[in-house]
Amino acid sequence: MRFHWFLPTRGDGHQVRPATTTTGADPGRGPDRPATLGYLTQVARAAEDSGFGALLTPVGDGCPDPLVVCTAVAQHTDRIKLLVAFRPGFTVPTLFAQQTQAFQAVSGNRLLLNAVTGGDPKEQRGYGDFLDHDQRYDRTAEFLDVLRRSWAGAPFDFTGDHYRVEGGGLVTPLTDPPPIYFGGASPAAERVAAAHADVYLMWGEPPAAIAERVSRIKAARENLRLGIRLHVIARETAEEAWGEADRLLAGMQPAQIAAAQARFARMDSVGQRRMAGLHNGRSTDLEIAPNLWAGVGLVREGAGTALVGSYADVEERIREYAALGIDEFILSGWPHLEEAYRVGEFLLPRLAADRRAARPVPA
Repeated sequence: MRFHWFLPTRGDGHQVRPATTTTGADPGRGPDRPATLGYLTQVARAAEDSGFGALLTPVGDGCPDPLVVCTAVAQHTDRIKLLVAFRPGFTVPTLFAQQTQAFQAVSGNRLLLNAVTGGDPKEQRGYGDFLDHDQRYDRTAEFLDVLRRSWAGAPFDFTGDHYRVEGGGLVTPLTDPPPIYFGGASPAAERVAAAHADVYLMWGEPPAAIAERVSRIKAARENLRLGIRLHVIARETAEEAWGEADRLLAGMQPAQIAAAQARFARMDSVGQRRMAGLHNGRSTDLEIAPNLWAGVGLVREGAGTALVGSYADVEERIREYAALGIDEFILSGWPHLEEAYRVGEFLLPRLAADRRAARPVPA
């Protein structure tokens, strides 16, 4: 198993940040920490010192450009890798190949890539993208194909529905191309993952649902590595952990929940629809499987579930997911600085017997 952490580039604090961006104070959220380079560096160093392998950095409306941010963070860390999210189609793959090559050079080959196709049509249109759901995944497939050809360095031509290249390829081949992480719950997404990804990512669902998805994706490609994105609320006792979950829930204002759910309803993301279906907007009965809490998804898009319980409880749940075939775990918690240390000190050592030395994911 490999464990990664999250870089909160939209800001951090003691409450779950809502999915929609706001200006000024947001009642009920508690103290907020701006995502300055200094603070993000603290989180990155805490994750590095705590034994995490990489930092996932988000992309989208309200996020500073992750490639720029991670280039800066790399200069203040030594070993931790940077799992940089990017939107295929918002730049051309040939230029992106040059950017990733430059990042590898200045970071000491510490780049990982997370291809995010996008699931909110309104947000996509704000960027100038008017393709529908499946067209976006078709473009992602072409983008990743051209990107890998560019890294190889040998001149190539490519003609597709979305890209045309004549005599493409890096002048100097990229000798250590970054692994590509990719998520998506739709049939279109699974086809792209099977054809082009090194690691297929899922958001945290009950083990039975994850088992069904693992079976399907493994049937499409047996050697594909699998990852899961989860928040963690772990304490010495289950009572302490559930008390913290209750505190986070109390900080979610009804107006925040309503605004977030309205936004999720307009999205065409199958994964987001599955996340919303775990709670259906309710603020009670949120433990949807043993130690799996859906409260985060009331206000936050994307990964909307958290493992909640004692360190022993959370360890047991992680082992349960690993037994289903999950290889990589991208974790987070609020505040990300303190929780990186907590998870690193009290949870990861319990799983150390099953952890292998970090090594590059084969392309």
